[in-house]
Amino acid sequence: FGRLLVQVSAALVLVIFAVNIGLHRPALDAFLFAVALAVGLVPELLPAIVTVNLARGARRMAAARVVVKRLPAIEDFGAIDLLCSDKTGTLTVGRIQLACALDTHGEPCPHTHELAWLNATFESGYDNPIDAALRESLSGRSEGWRRVGEIPYDFTRRRLSVLLEREGRRWLLTKGQLDKVLERCATVGTGELGSLTAEPIDAARPRIDALHATLAEAGTRVLGVAVREVDADATAAPDLESDMIFLGVLGFADPPRPDAATVLGELAALGVELKVITGDDRRVATHLWQGLRGAPPRLLTGGEIAALSAPALERRARETDVFAEVDPNQKERIVASLRHAGHHVAYLGDGINDAPALRAADVGISVDSAADVAREAADVVLRERDLAVVAAGVREGRRTMANTLTYVRYTTSANFGNMLSMAVASIFLPFLPLLPKQILLNNFRSEEHTSELQSQFRISYAVFCLKKK
Repeated sequence: FGRLLVQVSAALVLVIFAVNIGLHRPALDAFLFAVALAVGLVPELLPAIVTVNLARGARRMAAARVVVKRLPAIEDFGAIDLLCSDKTGTLTVGRIQLACALDTHGEPCPHTHELAWLNATFESGYDNPIDAALRESLSGRSEGWRRVGEIPYDFTRRRLSVLLEREGRRWLLTKGQLDKVLERCATVGTGELGSLTAEPIDAARPRIDALHATLAEAGTRVLGVAVREVDADATAAPDLESDMIFLGVLGFADPPRPDAATVLGELAALGVELKVITGDDRRVATHLWQGLRGAPPRLLTGGEIAALSAPALERRARETDVFAEVDPNQKERIVASLRHAGHHVAYLGDGINDAPALRAADVGISVDSAADVAREAADVVLRERDLAVVAAGVREGRRTMANTLTYVRYTTSANFGNMLSMAVASIFLPFLPLLPKQILLNNFRSEEHTSELQSQFRISYAVFCLKKK
């Protein structure tokens, strides 16, 4: 609307100035007259009306336990037609539980469980639901173990390793994304630490892949666990993650939110389409989508995205339902591509890996319990994990925009009629109808120079717009 006003005002100034110059009137008077008419065209109190509308919207959102950090985000909410969401904690209940700890034959393996528990207990990085689930899953005993060092998790390695010592021997315990752990392993082991029976990884790889597929297709997130004995004076460094012994897998369950399908139906009725963007395995993401939508998704993986150019990704992104196995930079690329394609995008996420996408979206949405960097990057923070608030935010944004546009249309139409009448009159009269100062004064004091009925109508209608539900 601001661009439209600038264009109309500029055109009005040029036309009126040219006409009055053609009528041989003083150039300065003609120019000031034209500028005064352009100024009079702008709706009065527009910044105040917009600010009051947004403030009322923020107040209603606060009553629903939603913190709006950037006021214009309320109107951005109303404009969205795509909701891109991470999976964990947004579309799922967010209460991850350890479902199983298995060896490579698919049998329960307490030893794998215990070593994963030690890894989660001694790691000192940022808190995350998986480590919390592991710590709660076992009342293990860490006596006798001493933490020597740690190789923190990152989104390239997708592994976390801790270096522990017991009875003078040092062990590197690693857990992480299954394929990222397997690529650092040379053998598969069974038994206890110090007496592991090992076989080549190549011989065991087919049954590990089959076990992974079975768990993933059931919607279970799968991690791998590996161990390696190192020198007694070794320190934690990434090059220690080599020639490791693979022990088994961990399966984590995180079911869909009970209300997710209903809320997504409400969003669809509002014209908002869902796209899932997750770093999880494609089979886990597919299982979630089928649970929410009842049909297989159109899928694009991180490996495929890495091979796409920007125009190709823009085209594929419009046609894709689920983006799986993506890294944080790819999440940002996806959101940017969708915006470049002409969509208005909201992104919902709560992890460190969601921060780039939250900043890239038209509206970044996080939750109160999210990582600090995610809350900082978001425009809107939900005090509770409730998808229904997103649908309410869309409706609130559209209500706020409708109230603002109602006022704009009414005021602009009245101003345009007044300014147009003076512009036309200047053509037929041998003098300017009003001096520039008189036009601006009339515009500034318009409420006092109109009839009492019209004045009261304007005030009443403005109040009605602000209170409109």
